[in-house]
Amino acid sequence: MWTDEADEPYEVTAVPDDLDGEARAWRARLVDTIAEHDDRFLEQYLEGEPTQEQVHAAIRRLTIASKDGDVTVTPVLCGSAFKNKGVQPLLDAIVRYLPSPLDVGDADLATAPLSALVFKITSDRHLGRLAYVRVYTGLLESGGTVLNSVKGRRERIGKVYRVHAGERREIGAAGAGDIVAVMGLKQTTTGETLCAEAHPVVLESMDFPEPVIEVAIEPRTKADTDRLGTAIRRLAEEDPSFRVRADAETGQTVIGGMGELHLEILVDRMKEESGVEANVGRPRVSYRETIRRPVANVEYLHRKQTGGRGQYAKVKISVEPIADGYEFVNRITGGRIPKEYIPSVDAGCQEAMGAGVLAGHELTGVRVTLVDGDFHVTDSSELAFKIAATHAFAAAVRRAAPVLLEPVMSVEVTTPEEHMGAVIGDLNARRGRVEDTRDRAGARVVRALVPLAEMFGYVGDLRGMTSGRAVFTMEFDSYAEVPAHIAADLV
Repeated sequence: MWTDEADEPYEVTAVPDDLDGEARAWRARLVDTIAEHDDRFLEQYLEGEPTQEQVHAAIRRLTIASKDGDVTVTPVLCGSAFKNKGVQPLLDAIVRYLPSPLDVGDADLATAPLSALVFKITSDRHLGRLAYVRVYTGLLESGGTVLNSVKGRRERIGKVYRVHAGERREIGAAGAGDIVAVMGLKQTTTGETLCAEAHPVVLESMDFPEPVIEVAIEPRTKADTDRLGTAIRRLAEEDPSFRVRADAETGQTVIGGMGELHLEILVDRMKEESGVEANVGRPRVSYRETIRRPVANVEYLHRKQTGGRGQYAKVKISVEPIADGYEFVNRITGGRIPKEYIPSVDAGCQEAMGAGVLAGHELTGVRVTLVDGDFHVTDSSELAFKIAATHAFAAAVRRAAPVLLEPVMSVEVTTPEEHMGAVIGDLNARRGRVEDTRDRAGARVVRALVPLAEMFGYVGDLRGMTSGRAVFTMEFDSYAEVPAHIAADLV
């Protein structure tokens, strides 16, 4: 039983008399469901009322059996992260029902070369920068030297800690299966692999999506200026989905993340952990630009003579749309452009990708092919070819039917049946496309794809139209072309 206050300890009590009948009915349904799927438990059930230990054991067997893809029973627990309620029963269920290393069988991991994955970076008030590491094979020893195989850099392991909530205990080494905190890693970030220098390996990292929303942030006082920069750098190091950049046009510092709530929490953390007061601008959607048709043989000549050595570079490129990202193809033959200048052409095109021709948003989905060019023995340089490539790329993109792209979110709304019509109508009004509707535990679930630009303020709107009885989740899905009438306003 929990009180109405957050963070209050719970206590185990008898079921109240007015709920006793309902509790017994639900327990009977639980026991019947387990018996339908577990033969050993069915035998125990037929012999008499099963014990609590027998129920836990049966749930564990069924949970572990689901790892083979044949899901039979999934434990479900209730709680509230906001009020910190139900956390202990959840942890108990993890211990009781989920597979342990003993279920895997013997594996010779301790004597294998070291391989470990850094999955989180934090800043501790007393210990400084800490990296949380999962060791997969071998031994991670305090004072040892390891290889960051992603960056190709050596790192020295400082102290190694075993962490239990707020308690840290220093240990000399961590073995396969251990999750520990490590001091001393100066260049390693989230998702990178630590391994033995003689046996380099790269473990599969996490995928970190690009930000879909941006806000401008500035310090409220002069004293906050330096602290704001430090706080932002620390948060960016801890959270790979949080990005920061300087806007070249306005000079503002712009931070990006995965949604309004994500950025609100980060700004609150700056205030609580670093004492930084900041003004935050209106959220801004991270649009992209791309092209819709190929354009061939766009030529640009960069020539400048101001006395002495001049600048000369001529490039001819073609552009074409691809699914995502940027590609560069070199088709130069016969030495029309010296090899040492080819990377400068690539660099110039990549630089131009950072600012599109419609509204200055980053470009994506473009393949550039360098087909021809010319140089001057004296006046050509890497800078000249980079400038020529930048102008040729911009000219080619203007002819290639450029369009704006906007982030589209996968939205899932859980609502009572009587509010379903209002929810779907509102999503349609937000340019949403309903993908699916289904029943879930007596409620209706609506899944839709909705442009992020239309989702600002949705929390309050949904609360109002459903009397606070509906909830929703939202995550990035893809980029899609902005309708022409809306794109015209944005441009």
